[in-house]
Amino acid sequence: MSELRTLMRAYPRPGQVDWIGLRPARLAPIEVVTEVEVTLQGLKGDHYTSGGTRAVTLMQAEHLPVIAALTQTEITPDMLRRNIVISGINLTALRHDELQIGTAQIKLTKPCAPCSRMEKVIGPGGYNAMRGHGGWYAEIIQPGLVKEKDALTVADAS
Repeated sequence: MSELRTLMRAYPRPGQVDWIGLRPARLAPIEVVTEVEVTLQGLKGDHYTSGGTRAVTLMQAEHLPVIAALTQTEITPDMLRRNIVISGINLTALRHDELQIGTAQIKLTKPCAPCSRMEKVIGPGGYNAMRGHGGWYAEIIQPGLVKEKDALTVADAS
């Protein structure tokens, strides 16, 4: 294995599920839960259940204070409307791997772009503050259960 490939497979620790939110309907308030059933179509109780490459959204907890600093606004996960907030691991570094999260397996597919609604939710500049910090879409590889405090690891490393 090349040195670069070795470096790209080394993670100092697993990630951890810090927060789970469901969007029961488009534009409806977020429902914060401590666990969620992951189906092949998405998260049970979330309005987006079309499956595919956008079945679930994940975001790094470490990006919340970055967005807050850029906007000078207190930022909470529910404001950003992502499903799962992860801390302790760089999600971008995991984009080519199948991931174990709780008893489910997922694969990150592409970055979540911010929507124009962030200007209203966060305030002026909210859209640009979110660019590069909006998290990732993921597809479901294997259904399962995800709970707060569950680990997020590379599937073949578990």
